[in-house]
Amino acid sequence: MEHIIKKGKYWTARYAVINATYFMGFCGVHAYASIFMLERGFTNSQIGILLALANVLSVVIQPVLAGLIDKPGKLTNRRTASFCTALIIALSLALAFVRQEKIAIFLIFTLIYMIQMAYQPIIIAMNFEYAERGCPINFGLARGLGSVGFAAYSPILGNLLEQRDVSVIHIGDALVLTVGLLFLLTFRLPEGEKEPESGGAKGEYESGGEKKGTAPEEGSVAHNNFFAFAKYYPRFMLFLLATILVFFAHNMINDYLIQIITPLGGTEKHIGYATSMAALIELPTMAFFLRMTKKIPSERLLLLSTVFFTVKVLLLFLADGIGGVFVSQFCQIAAYALFIPASAYYASKVMERLDQVKGQAYVNCAITLSGVFSGLICGRILDMAGPKMMLACGTAASFLGTVLAALAINAKKAEKK
Repeated sequence: MEHIIKKGKYWTARYAVINATYFMGFCGVHAYASIFMLERGFTNSQIGILLALANVLSVVIQPVLAGLIDKPGKLTNRRTASFCTALIIALSLALAFVRQEKIAIFLIFTLIYMIQMAYQPIIIAMNFEYAERGCPINFGLARGLGSVGFAAYSPILGNLLEQRDVSVIHIGDALVLTVGLLFLLTFRLPEGEKEPESGGAKGEYESGGEKKGTAPEEGSVAHNNFFAFAKYYPRFMLFLLATILVFFAHNMINDYLIQIITPLGGTEKHIGYATSMAALIELPTMAFFLRMTKKIPSERLLLLSTVFFTVKVLLLFLADGIGGVFVSQFCQIAAYALFIPASAYYASKVMERLDQVKGQAYVNCAITLSGVFSGLICGRILDMAGPKMMLACGTAASFLGTVLAALAINAKKAEKK
C-alpha cells in the first residue's frame, strides 16, 4: 500500500474513495437531518431555522476559506479538506452522545452541516490542482462513485435506524469519514514532486481533453473581495444567478417530494425508490463525462443540464400518477449528473489560476443559497396554494435560470472570439 501511495498510482480510485466517503457522510447529515432532530425533541420550525442558519453560514464561510487557499502558502486544498474531515469526525462523535442538551445539539449540528457544505468545493478544486501536476484523475467517474456511495449508504442507515437509536447516524458518519481522512492524508504527489501549495503553479494544464485554467502572469492578483470578483467576472456572476434559479426548483423537489407525490398515490416507500434511482443513474453520465468533453465543450454540456433540470420539474408538474414521478426523476441522468462535473470544469476554465478555488466555492454558494430560498418560499406556497402551484413556480424559475445560463455562457464565448 505504501509503495502504491509513493508511486502515485490509482489516482482516480483514491480520489473516488475520498468522494464516496464524503457523500456517505453527507447522506447521514443531510438526508437524515429531520429524523435525527425530531428524535432529539426539535420541532419542524426549529429544524427549518437550524438548516437555514447552517446554509447561510456556509455561504459566508466558503468564499473566505477559498480566498485563504487561493493565496500562495501552506494552506492547500488537501490540508484544508483533511482538517475539515477530522473536525466533523470529532463533532459527530460528540453529537452521538449528547442527548438532552438541545442548545448543544443545535450548535454542534449547525457546525457539522456548515463545515460539510463549506469544504465540498475544496474537494472539487483538489482534482484540478492535482491534474495540473500531471496526476491522471477522471473527475466524472470519481464524482459519480460519490453518488453511488450516497445511494448505497442511505438504505444501510435506514435499516440500522429500525434497530438502533438515532445516534447510529453520526457514529456511522464518523466511521466512514475516518476512511476518507486516511485517504486524504495519503493523497500526496509521488516522491520527487513538491506538495502543491495554494496559489497554483505557472503554466497551463490539461484535464479531460480541455484546457483548464491559465496561471496568471506576474503581477496578477487574486480577486478575494466579492465586489472585485464580481466586477472581473460579470458573466460568471450571471451564471451564478442562473444556478440559484435552476437549483431553486431542484431543491424544492428534494425538500417537498412527499407533499408532491402523496396526491399522486405515492408514499415514503416511493421516495426511497425514486431518490435511490436518481442517485444511481448519475454514475454513467459522470463516468463518461471526460469522454464527452473531447467532443462537446463543457459549457454546452452545462447548458444542456439546465434544460434537463427544467424538463424534470415540468414533467413532475404534468404528472398524473406515480409513474410520472419516476419519469421525472430519470431526467437526473442529464440534469444534476451533467451539471456537477460540467460546472466544475466550466468554473476552472473561466477562472484565472489565483481564483480557481473561489470559482468552485461560489458555484456551491449559489446552490446553497437556492436551498435557503426554496425552504423559505416553497413551504409558504405549499401551505397557501398546494403542490401544483409550487411546481408551476419551480418550472418558471428553472426556465428563467436556463435562459440566463444561455446568456452567460454564450456571452462568454463571444468575448473570447
